[in-house]
This record gives sequence, C-alpha cells and structure tokens, in this order.
Amino acid sequence: MENKFYKEMKKELELLKKNGRYKKLRFLKSPLSGHAKLEEFDDVIIMCSNNYLGLANKPEIIEAGIKALKKYGTGAASVRFICGTFDIHRKLEERVADFLQTEACLTYMSCMDANMAVIPTLLDEGDGLVSDELNHASIIDGCRLVKKGIEKRIYNHRDLSSLEKKLKELKGCKNILVVTDGVFSMEGDIAPLSGIIKLTKRYEALIMVDDSHGIGVLGKTGRGTIEYYDLMGKIDIITGTFGKALGGAGGGFVAAKKEIRDMLIQNSRFSLFSNSIPPVLAAIGIASIDYLESDPELVVSLRKKIKHLRNKLKENNIKPLEGESAIIPIIVGETSIAIKIAQEMLQNEVYVTGFGFPVVPEGEARIRLQVSDALSYEDIDKAVDKISKVFSVLSVKGKIPN
Repeated sequence: MENKFYKEMKKELELLKKNGRYKKLRFLKSPLSGHAKLEEFDDVIIMCSNNYLGLANKPEIIEAGIKALKKYGTGAASVRFICGTFDIHRKLEERVADFLQTEACLTYMSCMDANMAVIPTLLDEGDGLVSDELNHASIIDGCRLVKKGIEKRIYNHRDLSSLEKKLKELKGCKNILVVTDGVFSMEGDIAPLSGIIKLTKRYEALIMVDDSHGIGVLGKTGRGTIEYYDLMGKIDIITGTFGKALGGAGGGFVAAKKEIRDMLIQNSRFSLFSNSIPPVLAAIGIASIDYLESDPELVVSLRKKIKHLRNKLKENNIKPLEGESAIIPIIVGETSIAIKIAQEMLQNEVYVTGFGFPVVPEGEARIRLQVSDALSYEDIDKAVDKISKVFSVLSVKGKIPN
C-alpha cells in the first residue's frame, strides 16, 4: 500500500502539469556559450544564462581550472578550519578584495550560502534588520535564520521613503543592517545605492549589497553596482558569486572588513560545517577576474548588445521592463503562459525561461531574457524575430505591471 505522503505529492505534481505550471529540467550536451547543444533540441541560442561576459567556455579560463585540478586534486575533503583551506583559496580571496576594494574576503560554496551565512552571524539580540521586499530568495532565507530578539522590517521595493520609515522604527536597536540586491534578478532594475547609503549613515546602520547580477555588467570596469554609483570602498558588505559573470562555474563570497571576515570564520555555520570551494573553482574565479581586468572592453561590448536587444524588442512592439542591467524581463501575466512561451521558443531554437509563481508574484509571470557577450548581433536579431512570432501566435505583447 502506497504511503499517503507520496499519494498527495503525486496529486500535487499532476495538478502542476494540468495547470501548465510544471517545470522541466533541460540537459545541455555541450559547453555553454552564445549557443549550446540541448537534449531533444540540438543547437539553440542561449538567452537565459547568467554568463554575462561569455567566460564560461573561454579556453584560458578552462586551462586555469585544469592546471589547478592537476596541482591540488579535487579538494581537501573537509571544512576549512580542519584541513580544507588551500593557498589558492587565500589567493582568490585576496584577489576579490583587491578587485572590489575591500579589506578582506571569505569564500563559500555559493552566494546563497554566503548570504545565509553573513546575516545571522553578524546580528544578535537587540539588533535590527531591514530588507528590500524583492530581494533574492537567499537574502530572504538569511533573514529567516537570525536569532530571536532581532527586529526585522521589509521596505517597499527601491523606495527610500519606505526605507527611512523602517529605519526610524528601529532607532532603538543596538546595530542595524540594511540588505539589498545590487541588481534585482527578476526585475533587472538597480538598487538606489546612493540614497540608501545616505540613509544608513544618517541612522548609523550598516549596508550589505548582493551584487551577483551587477559584477561584470555595471560600472566602468565591470566592478558592479557599487562602481556604477561611484561608491567603491564605501559599502560595508558585498556578497557575490563566481557562478555568473565571473566564470559561470560556482562559488560565492563575502567581501568586507577584516573583522567581519574573522567573525565569519569563527561563527558562520556555512563555513564551519561545509567544505571549502574546490580548488578548480578558485582557479576559475581568479582567472575570470584577471581576464576581465585585462579586457574591460568586454563590459562595453556587453552593454552595446543589451541596448541592441532592448531596441529590437521595442521595434517589434514588445515592452520589456525598463533597466540598464543584462536582465530584460517581459511580463506576460499567467505562469502557464510563460511556460508555454518558453516551450514554443525552444521549438524555434531559442532557449529562454518562463518564471511564474512562487518565484514572482501571481499574475506577473514573465519571460526573462539575459544578454551574454558570447551572443552575436545576428543571434540577438534571430532571437527577437522568433520571440515576436511566438508572441504573435499566442497573442502576447508584454505588459507593464500596475
């Protein structure tokens, strides 16, 4: 007799399929670049990757990983404070700190781990925490992990008046931490960091920025949202990833003052009870930063392609959300419609992803296009042509939420 737990789960999964909300994993059969071979669909144009600078398949970066794998092996089979730290970890952390102009850095298996590590480690009873309502799930989960006795507030998305109201409510707290994404992953918009930092100074709060989608994309030299606002060296805590623009392989980090790094080493559960990143990922991260610094024109090239894609969409009467990042969302309404569009696009040799509830609010399902410098202008034009045709067939134009 089948356990009732599995019966209920099967019903729930069948309902998702019936409603057109079922997510299906797609399997790549080749390295990821502007194109890739996808199981069942062969060669497709990749419009859904965080590979913003096109570094995921660069021969120089692959070679750096191979050399590290041969030198260090697969890893130390342990957490860092026992025997899991290699000298290449220190080199990577020093490289990130130098790149982002912070005193120190500590790496984690992912930026999700980094966000869930730093927030509960730094805050204690009597402290306050303020978070943007559209922050990434990893920030939300990090906020959920804080101890009892910490006052938590959520402010309206990118709304400085709302943020100040919440800061006033927390004026009696010992310490206050304001947390925001640099670039919001589902909206593609940018946090108003200049205004946020003025408020954090006024209310003696710390500021933490997850710049996973900003680094490699924004700023004159690709140093992200902080450079975009000319705030290098002025942000208390920066978290980020090597799983997007910086190589695309994986790993995350916290860049901050030395005292914060030291406290994370002492008390962060995601460091104390989880292995260090494999040396091969550390080498890929170093090589990716080196590559970006040696060729800042990559960032210029990427921005031109972002602008080109936005213009082409508008020429075809498709209205994406406004923004300057490499994330270009098109709101289509219902989750089932977003998933249907993504399926149809694959039939047209373009790989996009439909996002719906619970990833985004009900009724604001979207197709999220992402630009990589690995794409040619011909790729972009072809993708927009296919998107336009699919939208026309499905009577979708893209719409701006109220």
